[in-house]
Amino acid sequence: MSTTTTPDVEADGSPDIRHLEHEGDVAADYLEGLLDIADLDGDIDMDVENARAMVSIVGDDLETLIGADGKVLEALQELTRLAVWRETGERTRLMLDIGGFRARRKRELIDLATRAVEAVKASGEAESLGAMTPFERKVVHDTVADAGLRSESEGTEPRRYVVVLPT
Repeated sequence: MSTTTTPDVEADGSPDIRHLEHEGDVAADYLEGLLDIADLDGDIDMDVENARAMVSIVGDDLETLIGADGKVLEALQELTRLAVWRETGERTRLMLDIGGFRARRKRELIDLATRAVEAVKASGEAESLGAMTPFERKVVHDTVADAGLRSESEGTEPRRYVVVLPT
C-alpha cells in the first residue's frame, strides 16, 4: 500500500508559506549548482506569489539559459521541479524566470489576449491563438476571464492553443 505526502496547507486550502519558501530554497540551491557548473554569473531571487514558489535568476548574459522562445527556460524549470520533488517528496508548481523573460512574455500575452477579446466582442466569432506553453495558456485564460469572456484550450502538446469564445 502506497502513501502520498501532501504539503502543509493553510485553512483556505492553499499551501503553507513555509513549505513554499522551502521549495524556493531547494530550487535556489539546485540552480546555484547549475550556474557554477555552467560558469555563469547570476543572482537568485525567491518569492511566493499566487500560492506558488517563484524563483528568478537575474543578471547579464543569461540568454543561453532562456533559449529560443524560452525552450531552455522551460526545460530548466522542469529539472528544477524534479530537484525539489527529489528533496521534498512532493510535486511542486514552482515557477522559474530567467532574466525577466517570463515577466516580459506575460505582458505580451496579456496584450495578445486583450486584442483577441476585443476582436471577439466586435465580430461575435471565436478566435484561435497560436500554440502556447501551459504557462502562456494560463495567462491568456486569466486575461480572457477577467474581460468577461470564455476560452478553451484545444489541440495536443506541444501544439496546444487557446480559443477565445464569445459569450
